[in-house]
Amino acid sequence: MLWVLLGLIGIFVGLFGTLVGAGGGFLIVPVLLFLYPQEPPTIITSISLAVTFFNALSGSIAYGHLKRIDYRSALMFSLVGIPGAILGAYITSFLSRGAFQITFGIILLIVSGYLMVRPTVRVNLEGLSATGNTIRKITDITNHVFTYSFNLPLGMAIAFLVGVLSGLLGIGGGIIHVPVLTQVLGFPIHVATATSQFVIATTTFSALDVHIVTGTFAYGVRRAIVLSVGAVIGAQLGARLSQRVSGVFIIRALALGLGVVALRLIIAPF
Repeated sequence: MLWVLLGLIGIFVGLFGTLVGAGGGFLIVPVLLFLYPQEPPTIITSISLAVTFFNALSGSIAYGHLKRIDYRSALMFSLVGIPGAILGAYITSFLSRGAFQITFGIILLIVSGYLMVRPTVRVNLEGLSATGNTIRKITDITNHVFTYSFNLPLGMAIAFLVGVLSGLLGIGGGIIHVPVLTQVLGFPIHVATATSQFVIATTTFSALDVHIVTGTFAYGVRRAIVLSVGAVIGAQLGARLSQRVSGVFIIRALALGLGVVALRLIIAPF
């Protein structure tokens, strides 16, 4: 029954994670912490990174068919996000279980509160991102045209920090990357979620390699496989569903999920 439950959890994580462009790691980590209270953070994050990678890969393929991925930006973000993720995965081994949960919970709660209050407002950093030197124009499969501009150096600096958090917490980084893309850099929400999935796939794979080399992943490979199969299925459903929901709904759904998980994680160690 536990294996069936893991498969169902994988489907939900894949669906919801792909819908909001977050990869699903922010859901997988708390679930694993609850199901396996004795496991160290390194094993938990290695499983989550594997599931998040396959979820993001499946979501990227689906979003690729919808033509909503900004590949040029995604590759630039991945270029700096990959070393950040490797660094974060290395740091994980120095965290205790309690510190890991509280750190994770606080980060989620801050992001959740901001998104719930300001789901569509874009931050104006003294005109830096608003008058960025990089212009993008994307036409998706429905012939909807997305035109936007952003500051590429700022975006790459943020992508590195998101990569560190991705490897450190095993969450893919989408819960931070999507809000940054939409509210700081000015990406349209549907392009942001699609592009985020591509970046997550590259960064989580890099961070997972650290756990494979160190042998940590060997202890969770079977659980990762079951969860990943479900996540791949759910990711396809999530990408299709994204065409039918508004950007505000996507952001608020992300915020609500983050808030519930954050509170549970912060309270649990006590």
